[in-house]
Amino acid sequence: MTYCVGLRLDRGLVFMSDTRTNAGLDNISTFRKMASWEVPGERLVTVMTAGNLATTQAVISLLEERSKAAGERHPSVLEQPSMFQVAREIGRTLREVIAENRGDGPTAESAFNATMIVGGQIRPGPPRLFLIYPEGNFIEASDDTPFFQIGETKYGRPILVRAYDPSMPFAEAVKLLLVSFDSTIKANLSVGMPIDFQIYGEGTYRRGPEARIEANDGYFAAISEGWGEALRKAFAQLPAFDLDGI
Repeated sequence: MTYCVGLRLDRGLVFMSDTRTNAGLDNISTFRKMASWEVPGERLVTVMTAGNLATTQAVISLLEERSKAAGERHPSVLEQPSMFQVAREIGRTLREVIAENRGDGPTAESAFNATMIVGGQIRPGPPRLFLIYPEGNFIEASDDTPFFQIGETKYGRPILVRAYDPSMPFAEAVKLLLVSFDSTIKANLSVGMPIDFQIYGEGTYRRGPEARIEANDGYFAAISEGWGEALRKAFAQLPAFDLDGI
C-alpha cells in the first residue's frame, strides 16, 4: 500500500508521498513514488503513484523515455500544450500499460491497477491538479475538492478536512501533511518512512523546495509527539459524559 497527497493552495501546489511498497515482519521495500519533469520558465509536471509497483514503474519509465528520446517524444509530457492534455496523455499511458499486462478476466486486470496524482503548471495556464484512475479517466481539483489522496487515505483525511486553508503558507501546508502522514503511519503498517515532498510555487515553472524526511528526522518526531500530546489535552478538556443522567 502507499499514501500520497497533492494539495492545491492559493500560492501553488504541495506534493507528499511515502516510500513503502511492501510490509511485513521481514519484507519491507522502499521505492520513490514521485517523479517530475520540467522545462525552466515553461513548465513543471509532477506525478505521484499508488498501486501495483510494476505498473507504476512501467508508466513512469515510458513517460521518462518519451521526454528524453527525440524519436519517442510524440506524445510527451514536455510537448503537451496544457496540464489537461498532460493528464490525458498520462491517463492513456496508464491504460496502455494495464492493458498490456493484464491476463483474462476482471481479477487478473485488477492486479495491475494503479492510480496517480498529476499536478503542475504549463505557461500560460494556471497550476492544476488531477487524480487519474486506472481506466485512464480523471478529475480535477477544485475549490470544493482542493486536495487528492491515493493509497491508504482514510486515516490521514480527517486532519486535512479540518485544518486545510487555501491561503496557508507552504510551511504550514507541509506541517499539515506531515500530521496527516503521521496519523496514517501509526494506523497502518503498509505506509512508512521515509517521506518525500515537493513544493511548487505558482508562476515559477520549476521545482521548488523538495526533500526526503527520514525515520530519524527530528522535526517529524517533534510533530508526531506534539500532535499526540495536543490530542490528549483536547480530549481531556471535552465535557465528561453524564452517566448519572441515563
